[in-house]
Amino acid sequence: MKTISMIKKIIPVLVLATVFGCGGTQQQQAETEATQEVNVYTHRHYEVDQQLFKSFTDQTGIKVNVINASADELIQKMELEGEDSPADVLITVDAGRLHRAKSKNLLQPVTSDKLEANIPANLRDPEGNWFAVTYRARIIVYSLDRVDPSQLSTYEDLTDSKWLGKVLIRSSGNIYNQSLMASIIAANGEEQAKTWAEGVVANMARDPKGNDRDQVKAIAAGEGDVAVVNTYYIGRLLNSDNEEEVKAGQAIGIFYPNQEGRGAHINISGAGVARHAPNKENAIKFIEFLSDEEAQKVFAHANYEFPIKPGIAPHELLQSWGTFTADSLNPARLGELNEAAVKLFDEVSWK
Repeated sequence: MKTISMIKKIIPVLVLATVFGCGGTQQQQAETEATQEVNVYTHRHYEVDQQLFKSFTDQTGIKVNVINASADELIQKMELEGEDSPADVLITVDAGRLHRAKSKNLLQPVTSDKLEANIPANLRDPEGNWFAVTYRARIIVYSLDRVDPSQLSTYEDLTDSKWLGKVLIRSSGNIYNQSLMASIIAANGEEQAKTWAEGVVANMARDPKGNDRDQVKAIAAGEGDVAVVNTYYIGRLLNSDNEEEVKAGQAIGIFYPNQEGRGAHINISGAGVARHAPNKENAIKFIEFLSDEEAQKVFAHANYEFPIKPGIAPHELLQSWGTFTADSLNPARLGELNEAAVKLFDEVSWK
């Protein structure tokens, strides 16, 4: 009888333990589901990115929370937030900025078989801190009315006297020009790079001003004959809703420099996992998604960027400009040489 009595007392305890145990598991599961998110700090501001973020959520159930600001603002924000930063992913344009984030210890190295399969080695940080998701070539464009393309050859040739008063280019404060300068330092050394910068300054049609599209518009207006711009901007001009921008894009020809040598300089948009990412696994899944076939096709066809995943064709417009050899220098090197590039620009008074 004592045994039966003890069993009667034990059974309710076991039942309660089971009930509360199941309740705890359900609660934990609900909490896990509630935290399925990824916090993205991004410098990019394109509608196509928002479409891709939605597609990622639709496919994975992981909510994408977006903070948009300039690269400098985002990097400063991550610094100030420190270990409490909610950032999971940093996306920005140009390797110089990614290197800056890495050098400030704001990114962490990750390994991923998918990222390694999708992204060529020369388009990702050797230590796994960031990964390119698109790239653009920095090319020479020229007036169809006033320039014979047979006169064009290399970035270095823009210092030739035949281009006196005809070269249009952005300011030395522009990260694209800083990375171009870094690539010239990597190829030719600092002394020759300084000579190049001096020659370009001497041949400028005007003091640097405006963005890449403004350089093209200046050619169309007859202010200069050649300009250094990113391919992406030409696609945007030719498909603009503004008739004047379309006309400006139609007034220029496309030339890929240094095809007999190192190839045309390229710069990237890239992403890295934040040092203190609270949702690290989701962050990796997110970058993997951006590197995979679906996103790469969208980037290429909606935004006139070159895909980084082998086998994905660029937009038909970019294809119409012909194939080209790209500089194989790892963008990490551009970031490492950024300080030297800025110093040389200052020395030659490139505004």
